Amino acid sequence: MIYLDNAATTLHKPRQVKEVVYQAMDFMGNAGRGAHDASLGASRMIYETREKLAAFFGVSKVSQVVFTSNATESLNIAINGLMKAKDHVITTQLEHNSVLRPLYRLREKGLELTIVNSNKVGTLDYADFEKSIKKNTKAIVCTHASNLTGNKLDLKRISTICKKHSLLLIVDASQTAGVFPINMEEMDIDVLCFTGHKSLLGPQGTGGLCVREGLSIEPLKVGGSGVATYEEKHPTSMPTALEAGTLNGHGIAGLFAALNYIETTGMKVIREKEIALMEQFYQSVKDIPKIKIYGDFTTKDRAPIVALNLGDCDSAKVSDELYMEHHIATRPGAHCAPLMHKALGTVAQGAVRFSFSFFNTDEEIAVAVRAIKALAAD
Repeated sequence: MIYLDNAATTLHKPRQVKEVVYQAMDFMGNAGRGAHDASLGASRMIYETREKLAAFFGVSKVSQVVFTSNATESLNIAINGLMKAKDHVITTQLEHNSVLRPLYRLREKGLELTIVNSNKVGTLDYADFEKSIKKNTKAIVCTHASNLTGNKLDLKRISTICKKHSLLLIVDASQTAGVFPINMEEMDIDVLCFTGHKSLLGPQGTGGLCVREGLSIEPLKVGGSGVATYEEKHPTSMPTALEAGTLNGHGIAGLFAALNYIETTGMKVIREKEIALMEQFYQSVKDIPKIKIYGDFTTKDRAPIVALNLGDCDSAKVSDELYMEHHIATRPGAHCAPLMHKALGTVAQGAVRFSFSFFNTDEEIAVAVRAIKALAAD
């Protein structure tokens, strides 16, 4: 199988990640729940991964890195823990439902919501952010890159607007963490939400959020913490404040190995190969009759994604034929990005998304191009 669905999850992980997860099953106990080697070893591994993520994302204090099960949980913690009824939040048409649905639910309870529209290429006018600001605006919540078009937002430009108007900036880095450099302090990000199983090359069930020091977030869940057992209220010190219950220690060990792999290989090396594969595919299919491609390809500063349609064919049918006839895995449909599909005019048809990984090859791209040409010729 040629796997080109890496925006959903990276199927091919570094060998070291698999080995570390397997080994962790034998030696990792429950972190913070004992004084024996199995528990202390788990605590050390989790702390070291926390340290590595703090350095990776430019977080000022290690304790401000919080582990979750995925970016969806991270975004729910940030959005529900910072927003109140009568607050006003600005977001965009590029967002995944992991951003939209928590905001929609809060809107039912009184939150005001403004959605900045994109054009038909999927790009934004940054002036629309400032035009949307009200007296009760609390935050801008946005993706770093669209999971449908690959279009990337200028976070520094958005954070400058936030700083000017004393707004919080909450970022969904699901498509960029691990392949694009992100420094929270330099980019003035208040909360960075990430998942471990995509470009970070870690196991599923891992993720987290990095929180600016001094920013207090009400926890989404409370319970076991391993400390302050006799207190009725959950501990308020970070990261325990946002980490109720047993962490996915085995997965976090795998994430540690994945971060080591990225550091050793070089994020720039990984990104340049992925963009080169995307460019190879894009240039080879863009002029094929009946093929329509979505997104802004005037810049290579984008996530390695190409979303397309073949004439009026349903995207699910095209994706199914790619897999059944050519053994190529892609993602059809709506991609949990309903507003982006509305902007692109693809609600009924959906789109076929090709997303590329460091572990893909030029030969695989050539096969995918031949498959698209064959389908277009039918």
